[in-house]
Amino acid sequence: MQLAMIGLGRMGGNMTERLLKGGHDVVVWDRSADAVKASAGQGAKGAADLRDLCARLSAPRVIWIMVPSGKPVDDTIEALAPHLARGDVLIDGGNSNYKDSARRAAGLRARGIELIDSGTSGGIWGLENGYCLMVGGTREAVARCEPVFRTLAPPDGFAHVGPSGAGHFVKMIHNGIEYAMLEAYAEGYELLAAKQEYALDLRQIAAVWNRGSVVRSWMNELAERAFARDPALAGLRGYVEDSGEGRWTVQEAIDLDVPAPAIALSLFARFRSRQEESFGARVIAALRNEFGGHPVKRA
Repeated sequence: MQLAMIGLGRMGGNMTERLLKGGHDVVVWDRSADAVKASAGQGAKGAADLRDLCARLSAPRVIWIMVPSGKPVDDTIEALAPHLARGDVLIDGGNSNYKDSARRAAGLRARGIELIDSGTSGGIWGLENGYCLMVGGTREAVARCEPVFRTLAPPDGFAHVGPSGAGHFVKMIHNGIEYAMLEAYAEGYELLAAKQEYALDLRQIAAVWNRGSVVRSWMNELAERAFARDPALAGLRGYVEDSGEGRWTVQEAIDLDVPAPAIALSLFARFRSRQEESFGARVIAALRNEFGGHPVKRA
């Protein structure tokens, strides 16, 4: 089927390649001319700008947006708007806040345009293994785009989970779970590394855990790969960013009165990873010294 892809970064570029391999007719645009050229070299049709992109598509159009969440999505939709018509479908495949997705869908629907929010998981491995797609939107719009979803996803890796906003809500919770899983693995491996008298081989332990253990997972398979390349991870700093979904998940837990301590603490652990020195820890040291005369380490 014919569609367009806007945004050809690590995800959008690989998704375009997978769609082309699946026999789809893909028109592409990105701010980087080199990215457009690369996709054109794989068989996509490069557009000069968003107007040209829309002109190259037969109505009703299907346009997949793969840009960072927030203002870039709003800006892209606003730039597309003059060139869209009733019956067109936009798909936001990034990590947008589900409330933004519901708002955008309502605004576009009033103009006869549908917005599908597609929570997309798979990372750089999606090209080879397929992408897990959690899709929100009207039944009619999702059914129309189903050939695209089926090509991108592995078998049984696509689900229409609910109305507009539901896809990005499910993806938000998915990423919150990811935060907690990563933190659990991190704490476990740090404990193993700290038991220095055993000189434990972390790659060996990751490998054996991946074969029959209840803690086996694709995430731990990646840990096995990482330890094989750098057993002590000496080439990395322990600095961990967050892309927003963990914060949104914790806020949702607060709003819904749902206890989510593991996810919340995993988010806070990322904050701590970015501090060269903790002011809060200095406060604790000072107070312990004041009330109990406990020794402190001077700066």
